[in-house]
Amino acid sequence: MSRTNQSSVSEFLLLGISRQPQQQHLLFVLFLSMYLATVLGNLLIILAVSTDSRLHTPMYFFLSNLSFVDVCFSTTIPKMLANHILGTQTISFSSCLTQMCFLCMFADMNNFFLAVMAYDCFVAVCHPLHYTAKMTYQICALLVTGSRVVTNLNPLLHTLLMARLSFCADNTIPHIFCDVTSLLELSCSDTHLNEVMILTETAIVMITPFLCILASYMHIACAILRVPSMNGR
Repeated sequence: MSRTNQSSVSEFLLLGISRQPQQQHLLFVLFLSMYLATVLGNLLIILAVSTDSRLHTPMYFFLSNLSFVDVCFSTTIPKMLANHILGTQTISFSSCLTQMCFLCMFADMNNFFLAVMAYDCFVAVCHPLHYTAKMTYQICALLVTGSRVVTNLNPLLHTLLMARLSFCADNTIPHIFCDVTSLLELSCSDTHLNEVMILTETAIVMITPFLCILASYMHIACAILRVPSMNGR
């Protein structure tokens, strides 16, 4: 197969889920409904938390941040809907890398915010008397900021590593969005470094919040089981 440099690939083709016209119309309605429900539901949560002073607590502060991330994470759907309306499947090289970067970012951020919320539940259940001291506004803001910083560095690294690769003539992606794995399969360059980073750094970013969530809820379950009476539980 002939090799071309990266600059010669100006766009990719997103094949989507189905090529059948009838199924495409059904999927368009389905994804549009899901997108509108996701955006509307999460915006209502953000609006409720921001306007009701009774909800200005750490739990709802984290929940509003999680809702914002969910809205941002669904940004791949408008591109798919636009391609369906315009009758095209193309996405530019720069847009593909940008989409990949933001998808990784918001997916990782979603996991970290779930871990932060699990920690908040752990403190509330296991250390209720010290909750106000341990979950101050400064600590909550630090947890959210730290999660955003870590989850911004991870996709930025993958995007920079992907931008240095060269791509062959085949530019078809069998998905509705650009992802790291699909782009690596299309590359003509040596992708060993990219694969190593996926297996190490990405695995750490994915496993760390999972372990935090698991540990938090195990402590919560143990604390509840230690309560002697059913009414207390």
